[in-house]
Amino acid sequence: MAPHELLQRLFKRFSVQTAFTTALPTLGYYLTRMRAESALSVSDKPALFTMNILPPMMTVWHHCVKKYLGDSVDTVIFDCSGELIASEFPGARVQKFLNFYAATKSQEFLDHIAKNRKISWLCDDDMFIISPAAVELVQRELAVPNTASLSFRPRNWWHFEINGTSHAPSGSYCLALNREIVCDKEHISLAPANGNEHPSDMGKPPKRYDTFDKANEVLLTKGYRCAVVPETEQDKYVTGFSGMSGTVMLLRHFTTPEQTLDFFTSQPAEKWDANVLYGTFSSLLAIECIQECYTTLMGRPYPLRSLPSKKALEDIRRAREPHLGGGRSFKWIDEAGERLKKAL
Repeated sequence: MAPHELLQRLFKRFSVQTAFTTALPTLGYYLTRMRAESALSVSDKPALFTMNILPPMMTVWHHCVKKYLGDSVDTVIFDCSGELIASEFPGARVQKFLNFYAATKSQEFLDHIAKNRKISWLCDDDMFIISPAAVELVQRELAVPNTASLSFRPRNWWHFEINGTSHAPSGSYCLALNREIVCDKEHISLAPANGNEHPSDMGKPPKRYDTFDKANEVLLTKGYRCAVVPETEQDKYVTGFSGMSGTVMLLRHFTTPEQTLDFFTSQPAEKWDANVLYGTFSSLLAIECIQECYTTLMGRPYPLRSLPSKKALEDIRRAREPHLGGGRSFKWIDEAGERLKKAL
């Protein structure tokens, strides 16, 4: 079975398996969400939202939020693995939730949980906030008239061309929204869509709008400001990884480190020039870094039965990195990981 076919099957299996622990809490949430107390109370604090399928990553993410943002935000976590222990995340609202599409979960947060807040801040659980100045920047930028959003990590492989002007797509990795504009005034959906013909910096047009991309286009077309933190400053505020979910599926599927290693070592060298192996192995290196951070915080590693040793991963890296092509490497994982470790 090709790697991408295996991943598709594993995502479906994960959604079914986790439903045994997340379905009833999700149903309970929907049955009570119209009550006033189901939403966050009225406050000037930004409402910060994430979703999680890898518990140790949530521990590290929450640690960074508490350390750098403290009580300046109210945090909501959708637990899509059903494995988080709410008491381990003091100050956060933890809601077990079915593993719907990311846009669906984010939209639910915006429309209902955060409906009493002006600022709603979406942040992936593999994107770690590492500076108290991040919340200050959010509040300052979204106070600028006509500003709909602020992105700390935009997409970088394509760009909008609107009325002769280029714009970086904000992405949804770490994105603060003025929901008075996005939700209350414009009623814009974060949902993905087909038909993205904007220019790509890597060849063919992207063809598809990912989470918030179409909304981003609509806002820009209507003349709203969608601010983006300059590339030279982004690492001051956040550090992190991307595309982790596929590798999380692999680690849940395999039962031993040897099986995980075989998945990568059994692939022909020429396949490492494709996105699937590069992306999943990059994420495996990132998860090993997360495990190190978790161990630093908790004094013990998280039980990931199929995670190979750091030495075994480095052996594969040395063997396969020369075959990546296109100037790609795993150096960015090292750099993001070092920033994260220093931030702990």
